Amino acid sequence: MFTAAGFERTWEYIDLFKEGLICTVSLSLLTVIFGFVLALLLAIMRLSNVRPFRFLGLTKDGHLREQGVLMVLSRFNPLSFIATVYVEVFRATPMLVQLFMIYYVVFGDIDLPSFKIFGTIRFERFLPGVIALSLNSGAYLSEIIRSGIQSIDGGQTEAARSLGLSQVQNMRFVILPQAIKNILPAIANEFVTIIKESSICYTIGVQEIMYAVSSIKGATYRIAEPLVVAACVYFCLTFPTSKIIAYFERRMSRGDRR
Repeated sequence: MFTAAGFERTWEYIDLFKEGLICTVSLSLLTVIFGFVLALLLAIMRLSNVRPFRFLGLTKDGHLREQGVLMVLSRFNPLSFIATVYVEVFRATPMLVQLFMIYYVVFGDIDLPSFKIFGTIRFERFLPGVIALSLNSGAYLSEIIRSGIQSIDGGQTEAARSLGLSQVQNMRFVILPQAIKNILPAIANEFVTIIKESSICYTIGVQEIMYAVSSIKGATYRIAEPLVVAACVYFCLTFPTSKIIAYFERRMSRGDRR
């Protein structure tokens, strides 16, 4: 049960929550940045039209094959296949498994530099956490970006071609700016999700908010009060962020109607 004495004991370790807050925000921001870059690459790969075996779909006299193994191979897009497998694997496996695979398997035999960021965050624990969260977030963000790109009217692509723009220029100057504007609220909501999901990183020793709860529990033998404080910290992070996102989403919607 909650007691005043328990909250007083928890307050003595308030600095741990401050350190956890800094770590959580840093972890979430870096995850969104790296995850977005990865997601953009995955989305472009899935929408690409790279077919290196296209020639197999033609007969000796130059006619298009109607069916068969060679016809299937001619339609094979390796970039889209790799991106699709990546997205499906990371969306279909638990985040905890991915985190442990990165920390214990990938970085298990690698001696990372041992120093502290901002004087409190241990780099050798922080880096695997950022990578694991970014790889997971990239899989989800890629679907958001892909849907945003596909929502743009195909007629704009034709207009860009008629103006002499290459496929890369069309994507950079015409498609992506509009797509990102459309999906910006969804990306911001993903940031809120990442803030909450970052709590899982305490299992590998990242000094975020739940790590502070675990440390206080070990020092005071109290768990209820530290959890209440942690819940309040997460609420103070996510609730204002959600409201700000909703505000800008309404502003953007009004701007589009004009």
